Amino acid sequence: MVRLLCLCTALLLVAGCVEKQPLADRETIAAVSYRNPGPSTLALYTMVNNRTGKGGHTSLMINASERVIFDPAGSFRSPVVPERNDVLFGITPGVELAYRGSHARSTFHVVVQTVEVTPEQAEIAYQLALNNGAVPGIYCANATSTLLKKVPGFESVDVTFYPTRLEQQFGSLPGVRTERYFENDSADLDQGIAQNNARLVAQQQLSE
Repeated sequence: MVRLLCLCTALLLVAGCVEKQPLADRETIAAVSYRNPGPSTLALYTMVNNRTGKGGHTSLMINASERVIFDPAGSFRSPVVPERNDVLFGITPGVELAYRGSHARSTFHVVVQTVEVTPEQAEIAYQLALNNGAVPGIYCANATSTLLKKVPGFESVDVTFYPTRLEQQFGSLPGVRTERYFENDSADLDQGIAQNNARLVAQQQLSE
């Protein structure tokens, strides 16, 4: 138990799993609603320490009736990406790139594991994310694995506190495609988020 608590504390410090509860209103969320035109998918994100191989954060992108990111106890914030109870809305290709780019840096890379699912499976995951509520710090992998286990076809997923253990489980599922995303910029997570936010705001201003 002591070892687990120490690990959770370390994850909190290095990955920015913090307890914040933004509550965007429904009108703001509806204004940015986006669904990727491709098939229904679930994509597990695991932020992995480049030196130790340990997992730092876990999140789940869900392409259902709209595309969202379930980002439990996450650090990503943007004035153009509404958030409600750890769910990020309006996940266009540009926002998705900003999200992964904010987490990928000289000290961490991002593992993205995507699997095609039925529209029914995607919608169940989407509703579970919306109804989950805000997640306490250090529970990112626990909350994500708990959600996945409730989706039909994913019952074999074991609930875990360890991001890389969830990554390994998810990667063993049939049809999962895995990619690793690297950037070599500042190790400062806040700086990466700020830079990507600046790009998102500039893109929004150009489109207006």
